[in-house]
Amino acid sequence: MLKRLLMAFVWSIALGAAAQTPSKYDPHVLFNPLFNYQPANEFRTGSGAPGPRYWQNRADYKIAVSLDEPANTLSGEVEITYTNNSPETLPFVWLQLDQNAFNDTSRSGKTTPLNGGRYGNQGFEGGYTISSVMIQQGKGKYTPADFIVDDTRMQIRLTDALKATGDVLKIKIGYAFKIPTYASDRMGKLDTRNGTIYEMAQWYPRMCVFDDIEGWNVLPYVGAGEFYLNYGDYEFSITVPWDHIVVASGELLNPTEVMTATQLKRMEDARKSDKTVLIRSEKEVKDKDSRPKQEGTLTWKFRCQNARDVAWATSRAFVWDAAKINLPSGKACLAQSAYTAETSGNDAWGRSTEYVKGCLEFYSKYLMEYPYPVATNVAGVVGGMEYPGIVFCAHNDKKDELWGVTDHEFGHTWFPMIVGNNERKFAWMDEGFNTFINMLSTEAFNDGEYNRDRLDDMQNIAPMIFREEADPILTIPDVIKSTNLGWDVYYKPAIGLKLLREVVLGRDRFDYAFKQYVKRWAFKHPTPFDFFRTIEDAAGEDLGWFWKGWFYENYKLDQSVKEVQYVEQNPSKGAIITIENLEQWAMPTSVEVEEQGGKNLRVPLPVEVWQKSGKWTFKVPTKNPIKAVTIDPEHRLPDVNPANNTWRPVRYVSPSEN
Repeated sequence: MLKRLLMAFVWSIALGAAAQTPSKYDPHVLFNPLFNYQPANEFRTGSGAPGPRYWQNRADYKIAVSLDEPANTLSGEVEITYTNNSPETLPFVWLQLDQNAFNDTSRSGKTTPLNGGRYGNQGFEGGYTISSVMIQQGKGKYTPADFIVDDTRMQIRLTDALKATGDVLKIKIGYAFKIPTYASDRMGKLDTRNGTIYEMAQWYPRMCVFDDIEGWNVLPYVGAGEFYLNYGDYEFSITVPWDHIVVASGELLNPTEVMTATQLKRMEDARKSDKTVLIRSEKEVKDKDSRPKQEGTLTWKFRCQNARDVAWATSRAFVWDAAKINLPSGKACLAQSAYTAETSGNDAWGRSTEYVKGCLEFYSKYLMEYPYPVATNVAGVVGGMEYPGIVFCAHNDKKDELWGVTDHEFGHTWFPMIVGNNERKFAWMDEGFNTFINMLSTEAFNDGEYNRDRLDDMQNIAPMIFREEADPILTIPDVIKSTNLGWDVYYKPAIGLKLLREVVLGRDRFDYAFKQYVKRWAFKHPTPFDFFRTIEDAAGEDLGWFWKGWFYENYKLDQSVKEVQYVEQNPSKGAIITIENLEQWAMPTSVEVEEQGGKNLRVPLPVEVWQKSGKWTFKVPTKNPIKAVTIDPEHRLPDVNPANNTWRPVRYVSPSEN
């Protein structure tokens, strides 16, 4: 009996009955010394910073438009002052005409699936009507331009080429367009019981970007890929019916002309208040005295400086409130919301300004101070879209939804409004980065009121990250399958930054490097390689393996515990543990050893253990028999096969017990 009891408690050294998965890992592929970035030069350095001869062109705008509600049109004129800071002469320039996408004959219309979708615009004959295009060079007068229009682009061919490093071209365009009801979830109009809400974007011809990477960036606008824009100053005026309220990017220049004395007083109170102050209440929406005049039109004038775009919204139906945003420098700016009577009494839009204030105060501390005088949230037909100083969110969002979309759209202030990456080519550099900072903001807002971070257990989401049909992150957004946009443009890049912060670099090193990236490239045009190099430079880490496996490829991660042996078959002398990397991606990890008696050991291992082989063997100073050995015990890594992450001994059973 004693012998049988002793034999029953002898622990085997073998893995057990689970079959071993053959390894697909080749360290020469992941840690390839030839994996490199774009060559460094005087414009973009090897450290990831702008070089001593970095340049970018500039576009300043003066715009005046009028809204004709009965005709459903917007018409006006834009004057663009374009400065060529490049070292090249330019015999022609390109402009974007995004409104031309909103008809069935455009490339956008012709590439819209039969079932429509978020970026579909079928059945509407929109687009610009161009009444005149004039140019001025040097001290000469404005003269008619030689131009062509092709889909969403206009080329102006110059008689005298625009000279390098400082030459200026002025362009004046008269235009009009019919206002689409729903334009690629970027702009549109919503009918409410008290009037139509117009959310106006892509509402003027804009300069294309000419840069040191590929010259003119002239991808036609077809929907999913967003924008790549120049920086400049904007002055614009918007003429609307007298009973409308207008909110827009930047600062309102003529408040005494378009607001009542009561509203001016309330606005001053709001600028000093951390609590939301009503500027125009639901009861006042139909009150003629809530407007400074009772007939004709009013012209609202705005200015937005050092911005890459401007947008606005107008309606006679707007309820309007505001509060103060406290900035780290001690300065303050204004948070405000414009919504409707239908939404003013619910738990969502009544808290909108609180949400705007909360997320912008967080990002101003974490990244860089909010750069605009006003931040406006508008309720309308657009589900979620961002512009400098103003965002559009769905009018029917519930409170948790409205927090999420408000936080996300205003997070775009930093990516790509401040850090002006090329969204047409690299949408993940704004959507993914923004989704990442949204995780941090949501965790912080109101003591985590809406914090439901399902990304703490990375093993649960590994199947979605490493789907066979997934597109690599570095895929042009218009090429990515529509069903993959959410994961491969938003979530996977965000999760990559989370892994860098939580597992690879640690919070302090990552946060410092991330802020350096924002500081270096604020109001400039970074590429993915500028980002990669900046993080490596500021964090002090060679991350080529990380960028390659996560951003360039769809390499999977599968780490396992292969084998455990006691030194001299004696648990008190320690144990030899062998772990494996079975798929093509690798990550630093940790291994937890649980001994009988309750003692646990945790062994952190750097990614370098995988540089020579897919196996790594190490010793742990155990004193007692081992109950379990687990790789990545906290599930911090997106491991596609958690079943092989834990080793447990198999109890030996003697033949006489069978």
